[in-house]
Amino acid sequence: MFRKLKESTILLDTGSIDYAVFGSGDKPFVILPGLTLRDVKGAGAGLALMYRQFAKEYRVYVIDKKSDIPEGCTAADLAEDTAAAMRALGITDACLMGVSLGGMIAQEIAIRHPELVKKLVLGVTASRVNDTMTAAVSKWITFAESGDFGGIVSDMMDVMYSANYGKRYGWLFPLLAKLAKPKNESRFIRLAKACLTCEAYDRLEAITCPTLVLGGADDKIVTGEASLEIAGKLGCEVHMYPGLGHSAYEEAADFNDRVYRFLRREV
Repeated sequence: MFRKLKESTILLDTGSIDYAVFGSGDKPFVILPGLTLRDVKGAGAGLALMYRQFAKEYRVYVIDKKSDIPEGCTAADLAEDTAAAMRALGITDACLMGVSLGGMIAQEIAIRHPELVKKLVLGVTASRVNDTMTAAVSKWITFAESGDFGGIVSDMMDVMYSANYGKRYGWLFPLLAKLAKPKNESRFIRLAKACLTCEAYDRLEAITCPTLVLGGADDKIVTGEASLEIAGKLGCEVHMYPGLGHSAYEEAADFNDRVYRFLRREV
């Protein structure tokens, strides 16, 4: 089912980064996930299933953050780590997609290392901190610092997903809450704090590659307005999903279709 699926680890001078790679194409497509309680390591099969649409034409890399995140780490720091990982894998001129925190990282890569990025997709993300983001992420940090990772899952399910999604899959939420504790609690907290350091808005003009912005109109984490202001600053293509929030990349049936069509479009 999964074309050439492999999970591995990149060893950098600054630490190690796990990644999953699959697909039989010769064009690199790099995906940067958002803040999550799950690691890329061990999730390769699920990721290959989720992004199977790209597997025939692209070599798909899903790159995690470093295993050990230092105190005070910023979105820009994470971008430098990811850029180093891409170079270690021999990736340049890639299609790059970042979701949520991954989108904040992707913006910095496109600004700082344009030679690495051929096309850019930014999903449910922001280019600067806003009050909604601060309130949402700060709540998760408070839960995590008290060891209540089940509380994080419950809150995420409440604010990220649509009411229809909750009706269909709400029965799974208690189970997910019980399984929520990450392997490294401090890593999650430091990555959450890194979300609140994004500050690319005033430098977005430095992004020159074709860019697609996809957002949820009802996003209660970064807000739909955050997606619109990125697209407005870049003058790029944007699509907002009415009735969907921060999980639009999971809930919207045509999310990957839109990404695929954008990546295949001639520049």
